[in-house]
Amino acid sequence: MNPLFIGSCAALVTPLHEDKTINFDQFAKCIEDQIANKTSAVVVCGTTGEGATLSLQERAKLFAFAVHEVRGRVPVICGTGSNSTSLCLETAKLAETCGADAHLIVTPYYNKTSQAGLIAHYKTLADALKKPIILYNVPSRTGMNIQPETYRALAKHRNIVAVKEADPDIAKLTRAIALCGDDLTFYSGNDDLAVAACALGCKGTISVLANLLPAYSQEMNMAAIEGNNEKAAAMQKDAMPLIDVLFCTVNPMPVKYAMTRCGIPVGPCRLPLTAPSAKEKTAIDAALEAFQSRLK
Repeated sequence: MNPLFIGSCAALVTPLHEDKTINFDQFAKCIEDQIANKTSAVVVCGTTGEGATLSLQERAKLFAFAVHEVRGRVPVICGTGSNSTSLCLETAKLAETCGADAHLIVTPYYNKTSQAGLIAHYKTLADALKKPIILYNVPSRTGMNIQPETYRALAKHRNIVAVKEADPDIAKLTRAIALCGDDLTFYSGNDDLAVAACALGCKGTISVLANLLPAYSQEMNMAAIEGNNEKAAAMQKDAMPLIDVLFCTVNPMPVKYAMTRCGIPVGPCRLPLTAPSAKEKTAIDAALEAFQSRLK
C-alpha cells in the first residue's frame, strides 16, 4: 500500500475575522505558505481547524476552497468525523463532492461506543465512501481509544488505509504497527513524539507545529523517516519547548495566538474556545523568542 503522504501534514487552522466568520483570504495564504515550504499534505476542518464549531455549510465551503486553492499539488484531507455515523457519512459525501483526496475521521465522542461499535461505524463509512479513510484516534478529546486489535480488524477493509494516532502511549503504538504490518499506514498525531513515532515506522506527522513552522516540521519528520537519527533528534529537542507551549491550553488556542504574534493574522477561536490567558501568552511569547534565538 502506498502512503497517502510521507512527511509533515499540516493540520490547518481555520482563520477567522474578528466577527468569527471565516477569513478565506488568509486561509488561501496559509495554504500557499504550506506548499511553498514543501508540506506533504494538508488537513482541513480537523481538530486544529475547529471543525466541531463549523456548520456543515461552512465545512463544505472550506473543503471546496482548499481543493481549488491546492490544485492537486498535495493531498487535501478533509476532517469529516462526527459522533453520529449518519452525519459523518453526510459530511464525508459532501467532502467527496468537493474533491477531497481522503477523509480524516475521528472516533465518536461524547456518546462514544465499544470496540465492536467502532468497527461497525468505520466499516459502514468505508463501504459507502469512494475516497480512503484515515482513522483518527485522540482519546484525550473523545474519551475513546482504538485498540491495536481493532486496528487489525479495520485494516482488512480496502478503503481504510491509515491512522492518525494521537494517543501518547508509545508501547501501544509499537504493538499496533507490529500487528498491522503494511496493511495500515500510521501517522503520529503528536508533534512531541514525531521523531520517536517515525523511528517506529510512522510515515510522518499530522502536525499542529506545521502551521507555525512548516519547513522545520517537514525537515524534522523526513530526517526521522530517512534514518538520520542524530539530526531528527536534535531538531525534536530544539523544538520541544515551543511544542510544549503550543499545548499549554486547549488546541488551537495557543497556535492561533502564536501565528498572529509571528505576523500570520489567523484571528480568534470560536466559542467555547477563547484566547490563552495572560500567563499562557507570556509563556508562548518566551518560547517563540527562545526558538528564534536558537535558530540564529
